[in-house]
Amino acid sequence: MNQGLSETQLQIDDTQEALPVQAGVEVPVPETPAVEPEAAPVAPVPSLDDTSLYIHRELSQLQFNIRVLEQALDESYPLLERLKFLLIFSSNLDEFFEIRVAGLKKRVTFAREQAGADGLQPHQALARICELVHEQVDRQYAILNEVLLPELAKHQIRFIRRRHWTAKLKAWVRRYFRDEIAPIITPIGLDPTHPFPLLVNKSLNFIVELEGIDAFGRDSGLAIIPAPRSLPRVIRVPEEVSGAGDHFVFLSSMIHAHADDLFHGMRVKGCYQFRLTRNADLSVDTEDVEDLARALRGELISRRYGDAVRLEVVDTCPKHLADFLLKQFGLAESEMYRVNGPVNLTRLFSVTGLDSHPELQYAPFTPAIPKLLQNSENIFNVISKQDILLMHPFESFTPVVDLLREAAKDPHVLAVKQTLYRSGANSEIVDALVEAARNGKEVTAVIELRARFDEESNLQLASRLQQAGAVVIYGVVATRPTPR
Repeated sequence: MNQGLSETQLQIDDTQEALPVQAGVEVPVPETPAVEPEAAPVAPVPSLDDTSLYIHRELSQLQFNIRVLEQALDESYPLLERLKFLLIFSSNLDEFFEIRVAGLKKRVTFAREQAGADGLQPHQALARICELVHEQVDRQYAILNEVLLPELAKHQIRFIRRRHWTAKLKAWVRRYFRDEIAPIITPIGLDPTHPFPLLVNKSLNFIVELEGIDAFGRDSGLAIIPAPRSLPRVIRVPEEVSGAGDHFVFLSSMIHAHADDLFHGMRVKGCYQFRLTRNADLSVDTEDVEDLARALRGELISRRYGDAVRLEVVDTCPKHLADFLLKQFGLAESEMYRVNGPVNLTRLFSVTGLDSHPELQYAPFTPAIPKLLQNSENIFNVISKQDILLMHPFESFTPVVDLLREAAKDPHVLAVKQTLYRSGANSEIVDALVEAARNGKEVTAVIELRARFDEESNLQLASRLQQAGAVVIYGVVATRPTPR
């Protein structure tokens, strides 16, 4: 019936046979009924009271520090840079205990326990921190002893342990101990008239077990040797003694080897290094003090002797001596960390910048100076024509210092105003501000005295500026700015 009709003359329907149509005549097409899509299931709205949505602040910071330690295993980094990451882990952990753990312990001590949004009480957070830190500190020393030190030895960088000392090295160590260490070290025998000394925060110390009678007829059995902070913790051995390469001996090894020389007439049964970390947070209520600077100066003295929060001991220390130390510091056994190596790893930073091994470090980076400022004699002439944006740290901070130096001398500059947070002990910016004040300019500096662990430095800078005639403002009460 459809013979002779072209395709354009046929209208096809799914339910009926083809019908002839006339050209140019529209034939209505039956509409296909729309299919309603199935409604997607409605996701439940999470409750903001759900504790699983939150991470405890201190545990979060600890996890970040663990990621820092992970970098020490990354073989794509130069070897000495990997060592730096391992040491940064120690440095960060020190501050973590001094501030974060100390704060949690204080809340537990004063019955101020209150769960945060994450649902953890302070004592629960402390228990979790203790578990994680013990695990990671063991891992840190394993990385040091089993990975990094053997790799460093392949590059002739060695830390010589006592069991590997040659006769020549032993003689050199004895002379060094006699000339450099013995004259300034002071052992403290423990007896009723000489109680346990008050030890400085994070200082290296040794507990010594003795046998016999000393020169004064005392049989105390125990002594403490505080290592003076003026002594280096890692001592380079001369090449004529140890041979070619970079060879070092730990101060702790030298003291162990010659502890007998400090106790005449007695026998040293054992000498074990330990290190105590104390609460270093400053508690100054800005609403209750009239002079913030004076209050901070008073607190800085007590920072070195705050409450104990952590004890590190060498893993060879006998249990009865470790228990004795824990009792003296009022710490639980879980707050003691036994380590297979030096208890003060941060002092190894002194060997991470060896000039003899640039291939084991990142190439030094020199920030650029914008072309407009490279040959300019007067920075004010340049910036009067156009603004200049400096991208730190890729571009040098030197133009900022130059601006202040020129402002200090320029007769057209009447006043300089500057905010200082962490400027450092030898700040060129502070030098320029002092010069400006002495040249009769109105200098105003806002200094944040509570920049953590830089309070003492900032107090000194404030005094220096005030003596030069500058007006110094100590930040804003109830506000703690940060450089971030």
